[in-house]
Formats: sequence, C-alpha cells, structure tokens
Amino acid sequence: MADSTADVFPYLLVLGRPASGKSEFIDYMSKVPDAVRAHRYAIGNFEVLDDFVFLWRHFLEEDELEKQGKPRRLSRPAEFGYVVASDEVWDILIDDLNRALQDRLRSGPKPGHTTLIEFSRGKNYGYERALSRLDPRVLQHGAILYMLVSFEESWRRNLARYDEKRKNGILTHSVPRSEMERTYGEDDWGALTGSKPNGYLRVQGITVPFVTLFNEPESTDPRVLDRRYGLALNTLKLLWDKSR
Repeated sequence: MADSTADVFPYLLVLGRPASGKSEFIDYMSKVPDAVRAHRYAIGNFEVLDDFVFLWRHFLEEDELEKQGKPRRLSRPAEFGYVVASDEVWDILIDDLNRALQDRLRSGPKPGHTTLIEFSRGKNYGYERALSRLDPRVLQHGAILYMLVSFEESWRRNLARYDEKRKNGILTHSVPRSEMERTYGEDDWGALTGSKPNGYLRVQGITVPFVTLFNEPESTDPRVLDRRYGLALNTLKLLWDKSR
C-alpha cells in the first residue's frame, strides 16, 4: 500500500556540535518555497523542536530557585550565561522533547509535514543514549542528518555568532570554551555509525537511516548550500525509502 507521507520526512533529527550549522540549515529551509523544499529536500511544511529552548527554560527556573535561597541542581551562571552543572540534564532534555512531541505522535505522521528535531550531544550522555531514550515512534518514521564540523571550527563559529545584545536568539546562543571542550570536545557519533558517511543505525530495535554531512567550510552562498544540502538529503531520502 502506498504511504501518503512518503514524499517528505515526517521527522528529521538535525544533530551535531554547537555551531555546526544546524540552526543555519533550518533558517535556510525556512526561506525555500514550500513546493521546492518538499521536492528538493524532502522537507515539508515544518516546525522545529530545539532542546536548547528547554535547556534555557531550566536555567531560568533555577534562577528563580536561587532567588528563593534554594540550590541550583542542573546549571550554574557563567560568563556567557550558564553552563551545565549536572549531566542529568541531558536525559531530562530528551524527556522534555518526548513530552512536546506527544500530540504529534498520537495523531500519527501528517502528510506533507515535517518536524525538525535539533540537538547536540557529547561523548558522555551522547547520541546513542539520547536516541535510546527518544520516543520510538520518532525513530520509526524519521531519519537523521548529522552536521559534521571539527571542534575548532565549532568553537570558531560559536564565537563568531555570539551577540551580547541578542544572546537569547536561536542563532546567537553560545557557551564558554571550557564548557565546549568538556561537553563537546568529543562526541560518540563516529563510534555509533562506525564513521560511515551514511547508512542505517539500529536503535531500540528500529532501523533508522542517517547521513553525515561534512559542513565545512562555512558558506552563506545559496548555490553552495543548495548543492551541499541537496546531495545529503537526496541520499538520506533514498535510504529512508528503502527502509520503509
């Protein structure tokens, strides 16, 4: 039986280090006409779930606790805003994403619609752990695009995009280098995928297609980005079609 949702990804996980180009990818897609985006990139009318939004919410909640004389548990203030003080937060953020997804998941994939799910992880409490905790219905219908950049490139972009006046913005949040090195100096993506550029992961007993997109050098040229994103997503769509 033909699948009415097969034209676009119902769920696309956009993963990678901070400042690897995830938010820029989403910003680019938001400017592409709907029909072109669906045909060229297999992304429909979309909405975004970024776990940084939940992380920031936890930071602010702990500010309120601190004002009441209660101890912080997950974060502490730092030069750029906050840093994570407990790795427990990474599991909590996946639980936050799962709760935010429940209405969409109950109703099932919506034809022509894509939910983009964006997050970063390091080596400890990494992508393998995050995916094993994510609602399996996302994995059953979804695919993964991982943005690969070196740590030094991630740090360079992290500094370049930081804007003190707009640090709450989706493209301008930043973390200090010490936090970047501790949390994101290494991640487990290569170990999880066997360092293959594309293929399938087996997570929670589910076959999930993935593509690793080497996202260097940085570019804002639409022609460069169209080719870069198009090649990656066309490959991912072929893998996704074969897995269904």
